[in-house]
Amino acid sequence: MTISKGETMVAEISHLDDRGSGRAAVWRKNELGNPKKLKLTIPQTLPGEKVRVTVDQPERKRRKAMPDEIVEAHPDRTAPPCPHFETCGGCVWQHWSYSAQLKQKTEHVRHAIESQGFDANLVQETMGMNKPWRYRNKMEFTFAPDGSLGLHEQGNFRKIISLETCLIAGEEMVAAAMEVAEWVKNHQLKGYNKDLHEGLLRHLMVRQSFATGEVMLALFATESPENYQEAVRDLVSCIEKKFPQVKSFLWLENTQWADRTQAEQIHVLAGRDFIYDEMDGYRFRLWFDTFFQTNPTQAQKLVDLAIEMGQPKKSEKMIDLFCGVGTFSLPFANRVGKLVGIEIVETSIESAKRNAKDNGISNTEFLAKDARKGIDQVLESFGSPELLLLDPPRSGAGGKVMRRIGRSKPERIVYVSCNPDTFATDIKELDQFGYQLKLVQPVDLFPHTVHVECVALLELN
Repeated sequence: MTISKGETMVAEISHLDDRGSGRAAVWRKNELGNPKKLKLTIPQTLPGEKVRVTVDQPERKRRKAMPDEIVEAHPDRTAPPCPHFETCGGCVWQHWSYSAQLKQKTEHVRHAIESQGFDANLVQETMGMNKPWRYRNKMEFTFAPDGSLGLHEQGNFRKIISLETCLIAGEEMVAAAMEVAEWVKNHQLKGYNKDLHEGLLRHLMVRQSFATGEVMLALFATESPENYQEAVRDLVSCIEKKFPQVKSFLWLENTQWADRTQAEQIHVLAGRDFIYDEMDGYRFRLWFDTFFQTNPTQAQKLVDLAIEMGQPKKSEKMIDLFCGVGTFSLPFANRVGKLVGIEIVETSIESAKRNAKDNGISNTEFLAKDARKGIDQVLESFGSPELLLLDPPRSGAGGKVMRRIGRSKPERIVYVSCNPDTFATDIKELDQFGYQLKLVQPVDLFPHTVHVECVALLELN
């Protein structure tokens, strides 16, 4: 079949890519009459489905197309409850039953470790949520140039989808965000144009402690609030009246071209510059740039699993690598003799120190260092630990860090991962040092997305 521009066809989804979109391939004839494969990426489809799509620029080898019609549906396909699902990039799997999502995540982890030569049977079934909605305690919304507030369109970083709701964020968080959106509209304020580098409002960050109920609102803007005093007074008055749970209301100046939630100057419009949160009975202070697990219900499961696998003892020393603000450090510190946390972000280390002090924990040290150099420094004064926990970013710890861990010979290693693929390549580095993978437990922290966390135990033979 020769495919012309704008022609529709039926394609069968063979598998899902790493972003959760369906993949398919169709054959066509080129201008010489020879067969040529066209690879298609089709979001919001599931393996085995047959879908009708219209292909733009089919002369290319790869194209992305939204489904026009589901010709043969997957048995686990379900109606997405969110009215913005078809365009918003916040979720990718609302059209898939939750039980099927969990199975897919389990298979992802099993495939990842099997590809590195480990036994896939060590991977347990993914631990899901009883209620996989309203689970996020932090959201970062973006302003469009016209001032409307929302999230990026699927696959299009330039376009913002204006939102009326968000089913993965807490209801109070969404209500407060919509109040800010209405204020922007009433005062006819402009959002930031990324192409022209002009406009006032860039982002709105909302975070809420599910434990204390405290809310933080943080507006990222290109100018000082002093230039909009009347409008700002109206907003503060409205928020204080309608949302008494907002204990931190910030205006953050960001004039940089990079599209990140960063700040050159912080203005506290109301309340403090932080909110209190709790996890595992420990209290944490959260600033606008503090990394903290965004699904507190499942994050507690991560902590419980790490403790269960690590079996910390009062007679032992422990290193917490990539410790952040001490999410794992504090509960482990009360169970070991001495704990040292290592983290490259200095503000996180300062927060970890403060959090330990706030919770009356005195057997910890926190070091602001690169992971590999930090381990070397700690080992010189601390000696080899019996227990080591690491919770690296999505890019993983890397071969150099893992080999340094292996040479330090901790008896037990607990690896908390947010990326099964880098986790698998990381732990492969430990083979040469005599470590054996004992157990991998996936945990779903982000329902309706492709992401899956893991907690794993490795022991020195």
